[in-house]
Amino acid sequence: MIDIGVNLTNSRFDKDRAAVIARAQAVGVKGLVITGTSIEESIAAQQLAQQWPDYCYSTAGIHPHDATSVTDFALPQIRALAQLPQVVAIGECGLDFNRDFSPRPQQEAVFEAQLAVAAELNMPVFMHCRDAHERFLAILKPWRDKLPAAVLHCFTGSQQELRECLALDLHIGITGWICDERRGTELRQIVKDIPSQRLMIETDCPYLLPRDYRPKPKSSRNEPLYLPHIATVIGECRGESATQVVNNSYQVSQAFFAI
Repeated sequence: MIDIGVNLTNSRFDKDRAAVIARAQAVGVKGLVITGTSIEESIAAQQLAQQWPDYCYSTAGIHPHDATSVTDFALPQIRALAQLPQVVAIGECGLDFNRDFSPRPQQEAVFEAQLAVAAELNMPVFMHCRDAHERFLAILKPWRDKLPAAVLHCFTGSQQELRECLALDLHIGITGWICDERRGTELRQIVKDIPSQRLMIETDCPYLLPRDYRPKPKSSRNEPLYLPHIATVIGECRGESATQVVNNSYQVSQAFFAI
């Protein structure tokens, strides 16, 4: 299995990154895609991926929270990073109307600028959407047929939103949100509706530690070590074995990122 969403540049990993990667390898995680969320974080993600060749990869992009930092919509730094062999997707890009850390018009412009770069470079996109489904799809739709592949990571939406995403031929990333008995109820019910060739798995660490993991970890920090548990829960909800989920998601992720 490949963890497609790892915020390994986060300061919560500063003291033990190598150990985190070693633990992931020990439980059968075959690769990590380190998420870029700003120019600086995308550079750091690529540099980290370089340290663990053929195991760690990275994305290059600007999260909607950081959209205000963009002044040049040609995104020259993202373009430059995308030429490097470790960089396998454009993103994390999209819309976040929940926190609104950046003005919505700026979020939308930066999202579309990244879709344009991905289309031009024929690269997949790694996307974020929170409380912005209608605008997210409205911006994405004109670009979809120009993109080789697109994943909505950390999907937490409704059944109708899932249907509309699948109608656009999006891949869907599922996190430990599905392990949360409070917030993950609907996701547990609809994850079976995701075609196997569109399903990928991720931790989105250090966030979203699976709430049902036992024994309960001493730290609230999530890490790729827990990806097999997430796969098991997904399998239970889909009526599949953990092995099926693991093997399938590995093949799908390999093809998506061309790794």
